Amino acid sequence: MSEVLNTKAILDELKVCVLLATYNNSGTIAAVIDGISRITRDLIVVNDGSTDDTASILRLFPDIQVISYPQNKGKGYALLTGFRYAISKGYNYAITIDSDGQHNPDDISAFAEKLQETGLSLIIGVRNMEQASVPGKSNFGRKFSNFWFKVETGISHNDTQSGFRMYPLQPVKSMKFFTPKFEFEIEILVRLAWKGIKIESVPVSVRYFSKKERVSHFRPFQDFTRISILNTALVFLAFVWFRPIMYLKGKDCPGFFLNNSETILTHSLSVALGVFMGIIPIWGFQLVSAIALAFLFKLNKPLVILFANISIPPIIPLILFLSMICGKFWMAEPNIPLVYSALSMETIKPFFLQYFIGSISLAVLAAIVFGTATFIVLSTFKVAKKLL
Repeated sequence: MSEVLNTKAILDELKVCVLLATYNNSGTIAAVIDGISRITRDLIVVNDGSTDDTASILRLFPDIQVISYPQNKGKGYALLTGFRYAISKGYNYAITIDSDGQHNPDDISAFAEKLQETGLSLIIGVRNMEQASVPGKSNFGRKFSNFWFKVETGISHNDTQSGFRMYPLQPVKSMKFFTPKFEFEIEILVRLAWKGIKIESVPVSVRYFSKKERVSHFRPFQDFTRISILNTALVFLAFVWFRPIMYLKGKDCPGFFLNNSETILTHSLSVALGVFMGIIPIWGFQLVSAIALAFLFKLNKPLVILFANISIPPIIPLILFLSMICGKFWMAEPNIPLVYSALSMETIKPFFLQYFIGSISLAVLAAIVFGTATFIVLSTFKVAKKLL
């Protein structure tokens, strides 16, 4: 009891609320609210267009603050709506917790204690992902997310996918976000790190239900594609904006893909190799081959891996189209490229030779262009830094 009272006092003093975004979790939300209510009364629930019994269940808790709208708009939209409401009510921090029952509300005390220790920061609850109940795809998704977060920010973290977090609200107040669904939690995490907000962590427990009990609104194909597109954009911004700014300010990003002990030529060749391997027509073996060559030639492995991912799904039609264009110059009777929107590996099969030759030509050309551009950009920033 004394621990609960101490946590309540800290949350009140630092103006911390708990934010619960929910969509069709009527089977678990009452228990989650009960658990949170034992610790704090500053609870905001965003009902993201639920079509089950969520609304009637929320009416059983008159002391909580509820925001509802009729149409489901996504987790990111719900969280941002809750953040704006919390800011309007004078809160400085918001702890987000999932409504599916996987998180233990008692762990809120760990966030309160960590906030007292660190001050202004974004705190992530790190889950124990080694327990037997954790699905394999969740472990893969966590590692995938951790890798790209490090590429984008230079910060290593064990659980960037955890939805159990404490956000500082004042930095969020002036920010405009572009992603409304699951990928929002990646965007806000990376962009707050770019603003210089410390990223801290606390250990939390997690409970995963069986397949029959589990309620997940994550759509593997659609949402993973959206996350991939977002990571592509963030990596591009990190490379052309965030990292150069940090470089000019004399600040190093630990673990970032530009290693200051390596030469500009090494970085440029790493980019060139990554782009080349991402385009040549050895689908399924591009990344493995790129990594092997990076080790062989002692290049920057993260840069090679990063640019080898140039052939992500949204970019593939463009690569196929440009390969067909390049292939025309080598063919005695070149074929007219197909309609861009209809391009796929299936539709170019009748023109395979033209595509094959063209893709190798495109890979060489793109490698030269990207490698040269990298050399020029990094050389320019090196000169600029000396002049400052």
